[in-house]
Amino acid sequence: MSESLNVHFEDLGVGQVVPLGACAVDQASLDVFIERFAPGWDPAYGAPDAMVYALWSRLASEKAAGWAQTKVLAVDGLRFMRNPPVGELLRGRLTVMGKDPVGDEKGIVIAQHDLLDEGGRLVFSCLMRTVLTRR
Repeated sequence: MSESLNVHFEDLGVGQVVPLGACAVDQASLDVFIERFAPGWDPAYGAPDAMVYALWSRLASEKAAGWAQTKVLAVDGLRFMRNPPVGELLRGRLTVMGKDPVGDEKGIVIAQHDLLDEGGRLVFSCLMRTVLTRR
């Protein structure tokens, strides 16, 4: 972890957009995912919703690894808009929608998370509420 707890509650502002990084849907991963978690899914349809969620979760977890995040309270409002095909590069972003300080030591951040395809179209989105430590 190279970014040791460098983002705290005060470091995020409402309206701020934070890139989560990018990942691609590759054939080998899709085949293994379908075999283990979505038997019967036709790979011609692209990545199944559960794999899209897993890709987003990986990007969000990697980004938050260096944050002073103590707990994820909720992930809700999930929207699956399309199933990206093999080779599609997905880019993640987090938009801070609201913040609520809770005492002197922590605060809740409400953020919308999106996965966009190469054309900028929405693939997946959700709302996430997390607790971050205050400075």
